[in-house]
Amino acid sequence: MTRPKQALAHSASSAEAAPGTPPGAARGARGRGTPAGAVSWRSRLYRWDMKASPYAFVSPFFVLFAAFTLVPLLYTAWYSLHHVQLSALDHQTWAGLDNYRNLWSSDFFWNALRNTLTIGVISTVPQLLAALGLAHLLNYRLRGSTVWRVVMLTPYATSVAAATLVFTLLYSWDGGMVNWLLHFLGFGPVNWRESDWGSQFAVSSIVIWRWTGYNALIYLAAMQAIPTDLYESAAIDGANRWQQFRHVTVPQLRPTILFTVVVSTIGATQLFGEPLLFGGVSGSKGGSEHQYQTLGLYMYDQGWIIGNLGKASAIAWSMFLILLVIAAINLLLTRRLRKSR
Repeated sequence: MTRPKQALAHSASSAEAAPGTPPGAARGARGRGTPAGAVSWRSRLYRWDMKASPYAFVSPFFVLFAAFTLVPLLYTAWYSLHHVQLSALDHQTWAGLDNYRNLWSSDFFWNALRNTLTIGVISTVPQLLAALGLAHLLNYRLRGSTVWRVVMLTPYATSVAAATLVFTLLYSWDGGMVNWLLHFLGFGPVNWRESDWGSQFAVSSIVIWRWTGYNALIYLAAMQAIPTDLYESAAIDGANRWQQFRHVTVPQLRPTILFTVVVSTIGATQLFGEPLLFGGVSGSKGGSEHQYQTLGLYMYDQGWIIGNLGKASAIAWSMFLILLVIAAINLLLTRRLRKSR
């Protein structure tokens, strides 16, 4: 009689356990003396931890973004609708869209916008072409390829002040190496700071020197992700290296090329440090006749030199709208590239 009772007790304890759990698991859990409420509290805490932990990990970024980007952006929008002077921040008068009307009717604004566009084209196009060529060379097996990659990244790691100081000495009117080379080739010296195209070319050369290696490494990383089967098929069809570059490498790099074009365009729109340091005393004016004054310099001149914060805020928001247009063009081109595939 004892054995049947033990069998019945064992089957009853097994029936109390949850389906899929080993027999005796429920009895073991109760035997440890853990209350049912503590188990449910721990499971609830675990679920909340799984849901809230990702947001807690990324929250520092959003806090910093809100403090140093979103709030200043909204505050700048508020300033752009008021007449505000740097010397009297507490005295604000409502201006509405007057700052934008005065800005768009100003010849200095359109001159700065034209200079920004010109310098952007002069610096972006040669920069990306040179970066694409360097990446194509480094994509093949070269001796000391790691050393060459570090060398290309060195200009990007150099400070803007140091690079601009060196280029200012190179483009010096008296004793500069560039004018010495022109004299050696039989040409006359150029006043790089005072001439229109000369000053813009000098500023663009600084940008090209600093960012070519950076974009070359981006292109190199994208080239190394291209399947080697495509090159092997092209080689079997009799394509040489130039034909492989045109018909295999460039089509595969279209998204990357579009990305670098957009990023370089945004950087050219915000160009500030190179022309400011290149101009010296008249750096904020972009030269004696504003021949290389960009939108960034114009905003700095209006806000911190003249002290008209309302107009400077309107310039900042105009630059922001230009960047939104560039982002929209990027989105349209990206969608067309995807549909073409």
